[in-house]
Amino acid sequence: MTIKIGESLPEGTLTEFIETETEGCSLGPNAFKVSELVKGKKIALFALPGAFTPTCSAKHVPGYIALADQFKAKGVDEIWCLSVNDAFVMGAWGREQKATGVVRMLADGSAALTKELGMEFDLTAKGMGIRSQRYSMLLEDGVVKQLNLEAPGKFEVSNAETLLGQL
Repeated sequence: MTIKIGESLPEGTLTEFIETETEGCSLGPNAFKVSELVKGKKIALFALPGAFTPTCSAKHVPGYIALADQFKAKGVDEIWCLSVNDAFVMGAWGREQKATGVVRMLADGSAALTKELGMEFDLTAKGMGIRSQRYSMLLEDGVVKQLNLEAPGKFEVSNAETLLGQL
């Protein structure tokens, strides 16, 4: 069953590659509980099938980076990019996309949270395994306030402009 507007994100763990060691976050992959990440925050989340893929790299991530200041001006605390890749890949992709400090590149390496959300997409036949569908959502304190799910193979409603316009 797919998550719906008005529902809370399920509990899960996401990992993020941390570039600079700080108190409480060591260099490299760090695991975070979803419930702790969302507490008291307004988050623009977008998810996509995979790091370094054509549409994701050319359009999806760059759109959110370009409009990050406008999201912040409308009260968004963080922008997340979620993908079924490991934290090392998401960290490398974030560096390549110049997303560091702008968009949190969060890894759902085993697709556990993606499956809990009902957003998995089986690309095993194409050699890519279980992936995430392409979507965006606005979260307030972990509750889904907006949800934009793409039709397969499309990039029309999960872009930064659409979610920004819904704020």
